[in-house]
Amino acid sequence: MYTGMLHTHTLAVGLFLILYVIKTLILLFGSADSLSKFTAKTKIAEMVISSLFLATGVFLYFNSGNITWMVNLKIALVLASIPLAIVGFKKRNSVLAVLSLLLLFGAYGLAEMNKKQVTRAPKPEVIIGSSELEAGKNLYVAYCQACHGENGDAGRSGAKNLKVSALSKSEMEAYIRIGKGAMPGFSNLSQEEIDAIILYTDTFRQK
Repeated sequence: MYTGMLHTHTLAVGLFLILYVIKTLILLFGSADSLSKFTAKTKIAEMVISSLFLATGVFLYFNSGNITWMVNLKIALVLASIPLAIVGFKKRNSVLAVLSLLLLFGAYGLAEMNKKQVTRAPKPEVIIGSSELEAGKNLYVAYCQACHGENGDAGRSGAKNLKVSALSKSEMEAYIRIGKGAMPGFSNLSQEEIDAIILYTDTFRQK
């Protein structure tokens, strides 16, 4: 469900930005009558897109395991852009309309930066003499626990329940290295580190 919501949100955001770009261009280079006609024709579509944008965004926020300061700042930018856009288009104020659009693009940029930050988490210090299982636990806490949870069954950000996972070792390795759906790939991890994570997550499985 999370992945479906994520795809719907991405589509809604894209369509929302396209609409705002077109409206801003008409405001800047077209006539007031042209903007009024375009707004009237797209009113229902904009309401549907805006509703999907907000509804899916709220769902993703409360079901995500990756809420950082960048996510919160992104939301603040989106919320700030809404009244600016309403006033800008209503009053035919191009400065406010452009500023609203810039805030939206800034929010989109923060969202992309946040995705990349997940895979750049600092690696935990390796304790000399620690077992492979202990190393796997430390790596799991650093890279996986935010979404999968302490016991592997949290399910945040659409993460699979590791307690009932039927994936083979090679499939798990591919998921960790390449990623799938909302899960990013961790290509920065060595083969030994991936093996250690898989060994640790195997302790979650219900035998």
